[in-house]
Amino acid sequence: MSEEQMEDILVNSETKKNGVKKSKASKESKEKDKFHGLSEVQLKEAYMIMLRSRLNDDRVDTLIKQGKATFLISGSGHEGIQVAMGMAMKAGKDWLYTYYRDNAICMAMGVTVENMMQHSMGKATDTFSGGRQMPMTIGSQQFRIPTASLTTGSQYLEAAGAALAEVYKGTDAVAYAGGGEGSTSEGEFWEAVNWASRDRLPMIFVIQNNKFAISVPIHQQTAGGSVYKATAGFEGLRRVDIDGTDFLASYAACKEAVEHARAGKGPTLIHANVVRLRSHSASDAQEKYRDKLELEEDLKKDPLLKLENILIENNIITKEDAERIRKEVFDEVLKIADDVWAQPSPEASTVEDYLFCPADEQTPIEYEKTVPAGDPVVMVDAINHALHEEMEKNPNMIIYGEDVQDNKGGVFTATRGLTNKFGANRCFNSQLAEASIVGTAIGAAIAGLKPVVEIQFADYIWPAMMQIRDELAMYRYRSNNTFPAPVVIRTACGGYINGGPYHSQNIEAIFAKCAGIYIAYPSNAADAKGLLKTACQLKDPVLFLEHKFLYRQGFAKSPEPDKDYYLPFGKAAVKTEGDDITIVTYGAMVDKAMRAAKEMAKQGVGVEVIDIRTIVPLDMDTILNSVKKTGKVIVFHEDSKFMGFGAEIAAQIAEQAFTYLDAPVKRVAGLHVHVPYHSNLEKAALPQNDWILKACEELAAY
Repeated sequence: MSEEQMEDILVNSETKKNGVKKSKASKESKEKDKFHGLSEVQLKEAYMIMLRSRLNDDRVDTLIKQGKATFLISGSGHEGIQVAMGMAMKAGKDWLYTYYRDNAICMAMGVTVENMMQHSMGKATDTFSGGRQMPMTIGSQQFRIPTASLTTGSQYLEAAGAALAEVYKGTDAVAYAGGGEGSTSEGEFWEAVNWASRDRLPMIFVIQNNKFAISVPIHQQTAGGSVYKATAGFEGLRRVDIDGTDFLASYAACKEAVEHARAGKGPTLIHANVVRLRSHSASDAQEKYRDKLELEEDLKKDPLLKLENILIENNIITKEDAERIRKEVFDEVLKIADDVWAQPSPEASTVEDYLFCPADEQTPIEYEKTVPAGDPVVMVDAINHALHEEMEKNPNMIIYGEDVQDNKGGVFTATRGLTNKFGANRCFNSQLAEASIVGTAIGAAIAGLKPVVEIQFADYIWPAMMQIRDELAMYRYRSNNTFPAPVVIRTACGGYINGGPYHSQNIEAIFAKCAGIYIAYPSNAADAKGLLKTACQLKDPVLFLEHKFLYRQGFAKSPEPDKDYYLPFGKAAVKTEGDDITIVTYGAMVDKAMRAAKEMAKQGVGVEVIDIRTIVPLDMDTILNSVKKTGKVIVFHEDSKFMGFGAEIAAQIAEQAFTYLDAPVKRVAGLHVHVPYHSNLEKAALPQNDWILKACEELAAY
């Protein structure tokens, strides 16, 4: 039904009931107080949005039974607070980090029934994800709604990052983070509330309390049975507790929260008590765990009916109008669903598209235009210089992490001088919370900044695993190339420092499995600088691994490249040439491999050492060309042999160069143990010079 048709119905209804059309001026004065500044037209609009959202849910439920859709998480019962929040915000200006029940707020911002149906049926025309995600993971570049995921609670930190970015850019945009009360059991919710409160971020948390996280009631989720009570201790956090089924009360609270945020006064938590009128999802049956009387009581609190009654009681529409409107919207939704069903499905050939930025959209970089020729520099200083140079080039590049701010400048001094030079708004300390560091960086990157964040030790990256694996790695892919998140994560890894189990891990094999992230692992200062500068320019996420043992080692020093030196990802380096054996390696093992090559040369055996430099992408061409020449190969790395990244390299060699091999592929790597503290134990666990030399001798004699 068109807006014009709707207006005709409403005007005719008003004329029939009152004889004459009321004075517009006199009505506006009363509406201002009674409806918190909303006009009758806006109230009708709110009703229509809620109705479309509800009937969309109803239709998708039917489509599932028909085999035309597979999944539904309904927002029925949540529409009051959602539409109120949407109407209080500005579409295309403010950020919306939604969760899987936020259908109505997205429709309030401009998302259409057709968009929702395309998504529910997984069509190629799906503007949210191109059929790559299950419903209801809504996204819109136009309305600043980053394509959501189905992880619980990940959106809060990302919204905080978006708010952080808007403060940095000097705008008055706000960031919405929606979620159910169950999601607040995740630690990332509390981290986000802490960050937003600490920095007075322009953020609005809307916790939609329907009292059940699938089947788990609120009293089993939250101390005291109330998220509102539990958040009382956060200084700087404004909180309100409202009836989220009351549209007018919800709008008043949302409007005030938005004004509070735009004025720079900080975040608000709106605790909205709502009802869940459907089961958790199409796969759930709430009758199994909810009392029939309780369900009947919830129906009496239906926000759609409550708003409809307000419209009728205030002579804005009649009961007959309401019935007619429902019928016309139902027919509209039905027709849209039928039309969408006829639209094409995604082509199987596109399944690998958009893991990374398409080549024609990537930052143009002139690689290796100069040759490293400066004074010799240690690796940590080369990294520091790269950060200085890239911050000078890009005013939207920010750096943060634990202890990175001057005058500390990082525990390894890699960020030394950045705060003093560029200011504390560009290089600053984060909380000691790895998920917070990565999660906010994702939101800031989507909002247009270039975050280069530091996780102090690779051993402590695991609290951020969900943000890295389920969010950072997936954003471009799951949004069908709509929302890239080009975050750079620097972290110190590796052993040989007597660091024990919590300061010695190598993590490349685990993260190589996370499709959508580039991984660099340089072995010397020049490569570290060139690769890091490239990482700061790329439009994709990068995990930048820095072996802490190499930071100040003399053998890792090299002539320093200049500010125009960029090294491409996916290009290995042939460190020494030979015709008899190939050693494929990276990181701290490169020096050990080169020492072994020198010893083997004394025995008349030529060893070719290849430093792959990046894990993802992996330069298999250089590796295979060498193997085809030598016929014998050792894959050498520091991480454990069992499930180490070398296993992938060895497998690809076996698959692609088997007929060229004169001996089985040999692997030399660490033991499958936690790296221990004492030097005797560490030496037994990590590869030593004699390990690789012995392997070369054995292979030469094969």
